[in-house]
Amino acid sequence: MTSTANILDDPLPQEMQPHTYPIMYRVEGSHWWFVGRRRILSSFVRRIVGNLNSPGPRILDVGCGTGANLEMLAAFGEAEGVDVSAEALDFCQTRGLKNVRQGEAERLPYEDKSFDLVTGLDVVEHLDNDVAGLQEMRRVLRPGGRALLFVPAFMFLWGVQDDMSNHRRRYTLANLKTVVRQAGLEVELATYANITFFAPILLGRLLMRATGFRPDSENNLTVGFLNGALGRIFGAEATLLRHVSFPFGVSIICVARRTD
Repeated sequence: MTSTANILDDPLPQEMQPHTYPIMYRVEGSHWWFVGRRRILSSFVRRIVGNLNSPGPRILDVGCGTGANLEMLAAFGEAEGVDVSAEALDFCQTRGLKNVRQGEAERLPYEDKSFDLVTGLDVVEHLDNDVAGLQEMRRVLRPGGRALLFVPAFMFLWGVQDDMSNHRRRYTLANLKTVVRQAGLEVELATYANITFFAPILLGRLLMRATGFRPDSENNLTVGFLNGALGRIFGAEATLLRHVSFPFGVSIICVARRTD
């Protein structure tokens, strides 16, 4: 991501290819990946909010995209969103989400110590300088506030969606912990997620490489009447992740705390 001298005067870089946002807006409500991920994320948000000494916490979703996660977060507090893409924010407005702003993750348009919870849900992997983005999340967190991160795991799982989304990297658990600590945050919990579909996703991406098959977006690869069932199966990991950490998975979840 290119830095800008003035966030209001200079054009903001696009973090995903333009056709990705309409696809996301169309499928986020029903595609098994998004449905299952929201169930897992909401379980973590519930636990975080329960540990905060703040009734009606103020929540910021960095890289809010077309707004589906922002709708979920609004059930837990006063949720606001920021995204680099004007098109993504237009979709948020279509959902009726008004409390959104345009801005870069590395230069968040918010004051210091403004939020109790900051989320970066499949966002940090987009940033040229992930540490700078995480430092900004820390800056806008109040002391004792938490950051909730969800990122893709393992470079050998690189696929079409990584290209379409202009990802810079996928992480290992050790990689993510390192950059989170470099940003001045204390890791409270970090685990792989989506162990359920690790093998089929790995196989599918290996087959795509071998055959050269490249769909416009992996988000288009739905499975018809099985979509709802797969979403429930993936989302069921929320219960397991309350008690155990997974040794591998398609993604990583991390909860980090601002300590002063």
